[in-house]
Amino acid sequence: MAKDWNVGEKEKKGILKEKEQAVLVGLIHQDQSEAMVQEYLDELEFLALTAGAVTVKRFVQKLPHPDKRTFVGKGKLEEIEAFVQENPAITMVIFDDDLSGKQVNILEEQLKVKIIDRTTLILDIFAGRAQTAQAKTQVELAQMQYLLPRLRGLWTHLERQRGGIGMRGPGEKEIETDRRIVREKISFLKKKLEKIDLQNETQRKQRGELIRVSLVGYTNVGKSTLMNLLSKSDVFAEDKLFATLDTTVRKIVFGNMPFLLSDTVGFIRKLPHHLVESFKSTLDEVRESDILLHVVDIAHPQHEDQIRTVDSILQEIGALDKPTLLVFNKMDRYREMHYDAYIDEEARQEIEEGIKGNLKHNFDYDMAFISAQTKENVEELRQKMYDMVREQYLVRYPYQAKHW
Repeated sequence: MAKDWNVGEKEKKGILKEKEQAVLVGLIHQDQSEAMVQEYLDELEFLALTAGAVTVKRFVQKLPHPDKRTFVGKGKLEEIEAFVQENPAITMVIFDDDLSGKQVNILEEQLKVKIIDRTTLILDIFAGRAQTAQAKTQVELAQMQYLLPRLRGLWTHLERQRGGIGMRGPGEKEIETDRRIVREKISFLKKKLEKIDLQNETQRKQRGELIRVSLVGYTNVGKSTLMNLLSKSDVFAEDKLFATLDTTVRKIVFGNMPFLLSDTVGFIRKLPHHLVESFKSTLDEVRESDILLHVVDIAHPQHEDQIRTVDSILQEIGALDKPTLLVFNKMDRYREMHYDAYIDEEARQEIEEGIKGNLKHNFDYDMAFISAQTKENVEELRQKMYDMVREQYLVRYPYQAKHW
């Protein structure tokens, strides 16, 4: 029989605080190649680690499309079941794609452990990271929106069902009651967010007519570290996914030219749609910015794919057409990973010029190559930012003499 746990209880919510052992499952199909699946599973493993789970094994299967009942095929499911039974320390199986309520129910009955999909895992991390009333409300709204279509056969008054699939009679009435409760909760949370949005809008108006610059990018690329460096402030930064959920705004002065710099939530591939919807109020900071600093981890093997992922989300929220500076961070780590210890300076510069040329060919942005950790090329970045901010001031105030 599947393990029982209650979503409403804080001490049992989502993934437990102590390190749990997990198995990852991915699917190779017509939209995902084997290389893509392995890359997604690398990211899923990092997500699991961020949430507090250690990955012990991966299972990958090639299918034309996911199985409607069990996601993977019968043989692969039996293989996963045998491995879980041989390793009683395993407490969960994490799937790299979204599962329906029916699939979760069937998989839990067969595997006898927690079944978690990618969206549930990301929501769990967000719930643990949320600090302000706004972030907590946004995460709770996303959780409720994700839960609503998955109530049947899974939940009774927001607790796990102990019974079988397809409740009839009075069970149907309980399901409908649960749906009404969740819908009312969603409506309440939306109204609460509207009030918070009005407060934030008032705060933004009170900031005056300063140019606004927003740090955007994939999660864990070093945005908060760069924010600390540029603003000389102490913003929380950690080598984990989604270390920053709440927008942080700092006033910065370069020379005698002031502007506002915002640090925002990081993006990720397969970002749950409910999260994008719920966090649109936080992303207003990005939408209303005058300039975007798109920070990229150049040491990551798939940094170009990450740039495209961020661009697609920026397009979704209507912020892709803003003046953008592409900031390639972690150059020091890139060299550690790719350069021979005995390479001479001339050869190193030649290689890096080739890399920069290739990136400039693929992406139509102005660029800067830095290391926020070692402060490499930070002065060059400051100069580029200065020029971009100054240009925006001249556009905004064309009839006023500005002597920055």
